Amino acid sequence: MTVRRSLRIRNEIAAEVPNTAMVMAAGLGKRMRPLTDTRPKPLVELNGKPLIDHVLDRLRTAGVSKLVVNVHYLPDQLEAHLATKADDFAITISDERSLLLETGGGLVQAAPMIDCDPFLVVNSDNFWIDGPADGLKLLASGWDDERMDALLLLVPQARAGNHRGQGDFRMDRFGRLSRRARSRIAPYVFTGIQIVSKRLLANAPDGAFSTNILWDRAIEAGRCFGLVHQGLWFDVGTPRSIKDTEAALINE
Repeated sequence: MTVRRSLRIRNEIAAEVPNTAMVMAAGLGKRMRPLTDTRPKPLVELNGKPLIDHVLDRLRTAGVSKLVVNVHYLPDQLEAHLATKADDFAITISDERSLLLETGGGLVQAAPMIDCDPFLVVNSDNFWIDGPADGLKLLASGWDDERMDALLLLVPQARAGNHRGQGDFRMDRFGRLSRRARSRIAPYVFTGIQIVSKRLLANAPDGAFSTNILWDRAIEAGRCFGLVHQGLWFDVGTPRSIKDTEAALINE
């Protein structure tokens, strides 16, 4: 497929992006079946390239040099693919073969392997297009270590391609986040990209649990913030959404 991309004028942001990223790649990819019957979801292709490679391209461009990647489903395939990226990144595998730890538990297990604080956390099945500024650099420019334990990159509902949900968060004028009220629609969707401090993981539960538990504690303490992505973002969780995203890119 030939993709036409419009020419964008980029605003350079003088921000130091954390040099280490946790790449979440251990999920089962059930919604992506049958494409994930024989391969892990991060290796499903979008526009001729594995989803995880789109993410790694963004991380490399932003200056990230070290990755911690968790694996569980069909891990040998994913590790073999990551071995081809050794010229670009120093990669450490957080092995969840014996037990899938979910997003929060995966972060806790990987934390000792992460050599910087704060650090990036990026879902491996993400696809986004930067706007006037590099999204990862924009996120780094918004980090305030004194006030924050987590800073989430959000996208307005109107720019959340393929997203069928009711939104995830509300945000006040200072950037502090709150949850969507029951039976209500929230204006912002989480992109799967965040910067977090290891403070977020303090006194975390044991075993498998969702990052939502950590976010809720940070929200209650007033230390969970959001920043709005200036470009496009696509939910690529199903085979149909892969096709729809590829169709949308033709006109991008």
